[in-house]
Amino acid sequence: MKKPLRVSVGQASQAGVKRINQDFIGRNLPQEPLLSSKGIVLAMADGISSSKVSQIASQAAVAGFIEDYYCTSDSWSVKTSAQKVLSAINAWLYAQSQNSPNRYDKDKGYICTFSALILKSNTAHLFHSGDTRIFRLVDDNLEVLTRDHRRVVSADVSYLTRALGVEPILELDYQKQILETGDTYVLATDGIYEFLTDRQIVKIIQTAGSQQEAADTLITEALKAGSDDNLSIQIVRIEHVPDYQLDEVQQFTSLPLPPTLAARKEFDGFQIIRELYISSRSHVFLAKDSATEQTLVIKTPSTELASDSKYLERFMLEEWIAKRVDHVNVAKAIDTGRKRNYLYLATEYIEGQSLAQWMLDNPKPSLNEVRSIVEQIAKGLQAFHRQEMIHQDIRPQNILIDADNTVKIIDFGSIFIAGVTDSQNEEAVRGTMRYSAPEYFLGQQGSPRSDIFALAVITYQMLSGRFPYSIEIAQAKSTAAQRRLNYRSVIDETSELPAWIDDALQKALQIDPLKRYAELSEFVYDLHHPNKSFLQRTKPPLIQRSPVMFWQGISFILLLLLLWQQTS
Repeated sequence: MKKPLRVSVGQASQAGVKRINQDFIGRNLPQEPLLSSKGIVLAMADGISSSKVSQIASQAAVAGFIEDYYCTSDSWSVKTSAQKVLSAINAWLYAQSQNSPNRYDKDKGYICTFSALILKSNTAHLFHSGDTRIFRLVDDNLEVLTRDHRRVVSADVSYLTRALGVEPILELDYQKQILETGDTYVLATDGIYEFLTDRQIVKIIQTAGSQQEAADTLITEALKAGSDDNLSIQIVRIEHVPDYQLDEVQQFTSLPLPPTLAARKEFDGFQIIRELYISSRSHVFLAKDSATEQTLVIKTPSTELASDSKYLERFMLEEWIAKRVDHVNVAKAIDTGRKRNYLYLATEYIEGQSLAQWMLDNPKPSLNEVRSIVEQIAKGLQAFHRQEMIHQDIRPQNILIDADNTVKIIDFGSIFIAGVTDSQNEEAVRGTMRYSAPEYFLGQQGSPRSDIFALAVITYQMLSGRFPYSIEIAQAKSTAAQRRLNYRSVIDETSELPAWIDDALQKALQIDPLKRYAELSEFVYDLHHPNKSFLQRTKPPLIQRSPVMFWQGISFILLLLLLWQQTS
């Protein structure tokens, strides 16, 4: 059994010589599955002394952040989850100040500095706004990882340039670092770091019997050194770094592979009806649940890859994805509620045909038929993108159309998940060559715009029976080579498509992802309406649209010039 992330933590906070402690600290060291899916959180906030309510801001910021972060989607990246939560907290604090009697005096509002450290899997994520600090202890050196957002006017006058609650839009510093066993991170307010030297802090941490003893000693020593502010300190030492991310998936991969399956065979509460298809990576069968009589699909891993742990984790990740993306245009996972005895996937059975077959049966579809299919695929993809997932293998074979003409996206084996998938271990090229976005051939990570490219290729193919680029696109593995690729218009001498459809396709199929549509909804909209920029580019000159108005304008200009010459 692989060991999870393990840390030792110490923390302390005191008012010091002041009457009220406007600092607030918090931590959460959850058990599985949250430990793997969301990680460990340490957070610290420091109120401003000029405000009588900033201690409320500090407590609300830390407590709210820790509680709400663990409520965000498992598929979101740590960065997205934390930033969304902090933006909401910042907006609430700002609103509280605006609704208070001191709305015009920021120094008396609901304002606090904020720093958070999130440890997930083998990565440390740092979030920071203000002048609380995050340090890393490296050998005998205390390295400052954050930048103080404070402007010093004189020895006695300084003010924060950034903090929670100051502005309606939060500016937040973010960075991430790879964890190693033995790393030590320190979060501290100025009541500590302004009164103790780096050498003193390092010595106390290294000689203390525990992290908690070190935290308590640092508070005591800072007070002895004359600290006149609130004092807060958090220390976390990394005791073990795991080499996996999802405990839920890891548990399933320890199950034995299914026996050889065939029609009429009883298997784990199912009856196999028939084989659907066999590939080098998986075996797929139509089956019936013996308890509910529900028809479904059973997918088992390839026996040739049984010893490949990465493959098995990726295989079971498909079910993890299907459970979290609930949309009418996405195939869903089936949960029988029974104990699973083997490693396999159970998904809904979609009675219909693949888009690849539909295209063979409908070589010249109407524009409205194409729009309907594309719009449904786009809605399914949007469900993935909202969860920070990129499908990466959108192609006609992975799209099914059922008897009610409902389009469903299937096969989640190539999906990238921001909060789960390790991008460093991702394959350079995902999906099928003719549908893969050009950036994959450069070894770059995909984005939602990569899925837009694939969808646009499918749209182009349905409308013309051709592909927008030659087969050479798969061989163009440098920026220079890709620049030489030429888009082929979807409109030819036999086409009756309006020119603005080709304009929308050309934008969605740009080689440079930054020149494509940013959102699927924009592409779908432009398949129904001429884009404004297209209309501006193709608008005929005024002399053609309104010759009378053109010559009237010329005559008026000439009259003004004549009058100017007479008066000069």
